[in-house]
Amino acid sequence: MRIRVSARCPGVPIRALQGLCVMALGAGTASAQTTVTLSTANTQVWSNTLRGGTYANTNNSNTLETRAASDLSYQRHALIKFDTQNTIPEGSSVSSAILTVTVKEGSGDASRRIGVYQVTTSWEEPEATWNQRKSGMSWGTRGGDFGSQLDVETVGNASGTRVSFDVTALVKQAVAGELGTSRYTRLALKDLDSATSGSWRSYYTAEEGTGSDRPTLKVTYGGSSSTVTSTTTTTGGKTLRVLHWNIQKGGHDANGSSDVDRIVSWIAKMNPHVISINEIESFNSYYTGDGVAMYKSKLESAMGGTWYTWEAQDYGVWSDKGLRSAVFSRYPLLSNYRHIFSAGTLKTVGGVMISFNGRNINFMTTHFDPYSAGARQTQASELKSYMSGFAEDRIVCGDFNEQASNLSSITGSYYDAWAVAKSKGIAYAASDNPDGNTRNSRIDYIFYSRGEQHLTLQKVTVVDTRNSSDVMASDHRPVYAEFVVQ
Repeated sequence: MRIRVSARCPGVPIRALQGLCVMALGAGTASAQTTVTLSTANTQVWSNTLRGGTYANTNNSNTLETRAASDLSYQRHALIKFDTQNTIPEGSSVSSAILTVTVKEGSGDASRRIGVYQVTTSWEEPEATWNQRKSGMSWGTRGGDFGSQLDVETVGNASGTRVSFDVTALVKQAVAGELGTSRYTRLALKDLDSATSGSWRSYYTAEEGTGSDRPTLKVTYGGSSSTVTSTTTTTGGKTLRVLHWNIQKGGHDANGSSDVDRIVSWIAKMNPHVISINEIESFNSYYTGDGVAMYKSKLESAMGGTWYTWEAQDYGVWSDKGLRSAVFSRYPLLSNYRHIFSAGTLKTVGGVMISFNGRNINFMTTHFDPYSAGARQTQASELKSYMSGFAEDRIVCGDFNEQASNLSSITGSYYDAWAVAKSKGIAYAASDNPDGNTRNSRIDYIFYSRGEQHLTLQKVTVVDTRNSSDVMASDHRPVYAEFVVQ
């Protein structure tokens, strides 16, 4: 919302979080969380490139590359291994594990889908080739023994592009000792798109002199557990990262100063797959150009790859200037749609369908009227009816300008992600914001289907974006959620 007077959060300031690692734990957690980042060559991380055809017996431990090619001599798979055996205590409860690689060079294709996989057998960096995993020992399948797919991201071709993959499920199993006698984490990167001459990507290796360019595995864990069970790999599930944020007047901080790059920087830290943004401004005094296109460009520069967008002008005049609610997706849009409610000043919803882990998901963004409770009640009822015309699974995000207790039309048919997470002890926020307020109260929501049970909530964070001057990046806090999609 943009009408009410902004108020600073009370209590002790919590400075900008590093990514989404919050030290305030959910209910029932016995000890503080620890985050380690593995990046040191030959002691924490090893890498290799497997290349087929005439190079099938050549060791390529000085490179880290992917390429899709019909000729095996040009095809490349990247291998990365991390020592999670000696750096993380066995049985630790892993809550997050993120692999990050940085593009060194890329050829013609502007974007490629790169999948990260478990490597199911051991391999040695100075010995591995397309044909063998270590001296005298062949791969079960030439080109590498790959297990489950853990994540897929779109990777651009610009040098310096950083790409992060969620590998939490595998690291949980490795640390728990569920993968056999070794607790190392072994990964492979593979190009999933069709073979082209422009598909080649080279990534910085662990030997790179600039530490920030090396492959890293950032693992957050806390407490001990006698058993740690993966929530995703046994059933083929995959984690969908969802973000909703009202960015105030196109990207103004809580004091009203424009800082679009700060907004983009925070989004990049959260690394979502799909985003709902309220209050993007276009063709007016706040931003004279196309605000949605501007954010798309900045996200692509900051995060790499292609973002797909769809917007709904908040007043229902689709081509007019002013406020927009927009969807940004890492995945192509299978369809898009939008609707005008019968009541209210701000009164639209826009949505898209994406495919994620083989499931079609209808993802919608809305911004309810800030002035009239009666209009909001009408909008809630109409939104429920409108959404029912779209296939499950459904996720709807937005600034509803209303308390959850007054949104029974929605909450009777959809789960409130924060409320569910709070009840399960997987809701996180700054220590001076235990209720997960997104502004002066909790008015921003991520709702998801009660019908089809393909979405399993993993955690929700109301992210604290305060800087060293205690000023939030917007007058609203973003809401971030992770779902395993089965």
